[in-house]
Amino acid sequence: MKRRRVPGATEERRRFLRAASVAGIALASGAGRTAWAGSSEPEAEGAEVTPGEDLMQEHGVLRRILLLYDEAIARVEKQRALDLSVVTKAAGIVRRFVEDYHEKQEEEFVFPRMRSAQREVELVATLLRQHERGRRLTDEIIRRSSGAAPDLVGMLRSFVRMYRPHAAREDTVLFPAFRDVVGRAAYRELGEQFEDKEHELFGEHGFEAVVREVAELERSLGIYDLASFTPA
Repeated sequence: MKRRRVPGATEERRRFLRAASVAGIALASGAGRTAWAGSSEPEAEGAEVTPGEDLMQEHGVLRRILLLYDEAIARVEKQRALDLSVVTKAAGIVRRFVEDYHEKQEEEFVFPRMRSAQREVELVATLLRQHERGRRLTDEIIRRSSGAAPDLVGMLRSFVRMYRPHAAREDTVLFPAFRDVVGRAAYRELGEQFEDKEHELFGEHGFEAVVREVAELERSLGIYDLASFTPA
C-alpha cells in the first residue's frame, strides 16, 4: 500500500510534526526506510511516504504503462493480434493519473521551488516542455488507437523514447535536489498535501486502484508475469 493514515487524524498529526520540527526531532516518514539520514527512530507500521518517494512510486505506474506500449508496438510490427482498446485504456490512465495528477503536482509544487532557488533551471525547463509534448502525444494515441490509424506505432514509440529518460532524470537529479531545496519541515508538509490531493481525486486507495488497472491490462497482453522478463 502506498501510504496509510488513521481517518480523522490529519490535523493532530500535522500539529505533532510541527512540534517535532521545532524540537529538532528527526521523524521517520518514509515507507520501508527512514526519511532522513542519521535518524535512529524505528520505522512505524504504515509510515507515510515522503514527497520524493510518492512521485517515484507514481513513476512506477508510468514505467509499467511504457511496457504496455512496448508490447503494443511489437505486436503491430510482428503482425500479431492486438486489442487496441488496451492501448486506449492505458493512454487514459496516462491522461488522468500521470498528466492530470502526477505532472500537475510537479508543476505546482516542485518546478516553481526549483526555479526560485535557481537549481536545475535548465532541466526544469526541459521537463516542462516534455510534459506539454507528452500531453499532445497522448491526445494522438487516444485518437489513433480508437481508429486504428497506421501511424499509431510512431506515436507510441515517441512517447516511450521521451518518458524513459524523463522519469529517470527526475528520479536521480530533480527529486534529490528538490528535497535539499525545501528543507525537512516543508518536505514533510508537502507529503500531506500530496496525499490530500490524491485522496481528493482518486479516493483513499486511489493509487492501489490505478495499479490494479494497469495489472489487468498487463494480463490482457500476457506481460503481467515478472518472471517472463528473466533471460533464459
